[in-house]
Amino acid sequence: MNYSDKQETDPELVDNLLSELKKKYSLTGQSLTDNLEGLLHANYLKYWNYVHLDTLLSLQNPRTDFPDEMIFIVYHQVTELYFKLILSEIEQIATEENITADFFTTKLKRINLFFQILTFSYDTMIEGMDVKQFRQFRMALLPASGFQSAQIRKIEIWATDFINLVNKKHKNSFAPNDEISDMFQYIYWKAGATDDTTGEETITSKHFQEKYKTDFILLGEATRTSNLWQIYLKLVAQPATTDTQKEQMKEALRKFDTLMNVDWRLAHFKSAVRYLKNGDGTIDATGGTNWQKYLPPRFQKVIFYPELWVENEINEWGKKWVDKQ
Repeated sequence: MNYSDKQETDPELVDNLLSELKKKYSLTGQSLTDNLEGLLHANYLKYWNYVHLDTLLSLQNPRTDFPDEMIFIVYHQVTELYFKLILSEIEQIATEENITADFFTTKLKRINLFFQILTFSYDTMIEGMDVKQFRQFRMALLPASGFQSAQIRKIEIWATDFINLVNKKHKNSFAPNDEISDMFQYIYWKAGATDDTTGEETITSKHFQEKYKTDFILLGEATRTSNLWQIYLKLVAQPATTDTQKEQMKEALRKFDTLMNVDWRLAHFKSAVRYLKNGDGTIDATGGTNWQKYLPPRFQKVIFYPELWVENEINEWGKKWVDKQ
């Protein structure tokens, strides 16, 4: 019942509300009267308490006195909050009982919206900081790196079969049902945190794996049959799913694949070029990541849904964005 459509003085409204409140509070072992008295004494909810504003604004702690470091911190914190929203939407898809194609598409469109916002927001990084300041305060951040975002890795694992995250040089050595722990040894992003000269993994990557490796492997195992691709396949196979719904799901997945593996990565790359490239060559990222080879999609060629693309689209993965820029 939508009580907001009824007058506050409507006796039926009052009786219904009291009846439902009595049922609700009976589960606590306390009387309705006691709970109503508690409500009477409770303070009003304030916006700043609801969003924990004071705590939120206390979480920006620059390591230097360069004012633009604040932009750098806030931008990354906002990005992580959007990652949290995306993971929430994916988990709703994965746990929805009797999921329908329309539910899947609606949630995926919301995920795509969040990634569009993230992609456009990179202008904050590209245009929003002084280059000289960045190159100075970044030295105080070693060896931390955005490479160490666990949430973006979890989004990737939820998005596709784990084999699609294996480095392209080693992918043919595995089958989709192989052990996740074996495939993880060759996960694509490790190539972005390896010293080209020595072939050694950077300390940034080692720290990252020490903290999250077990979590990633367990998530990979847990999502074998519940990642976005597997749910899509199940929905496509359902007799009740129409051709129109199948096409809508397919296009939403293609857009997600493009947004995350082309647009967002190349926006990141564009930012790195602005701050880490000068007339003398390139500057190492704070985590020692090989950003020139790690970020451009044409090198890693991470594609969540290769079955949804034709050969020419795969061969020219990311090229349209580069041409447009």
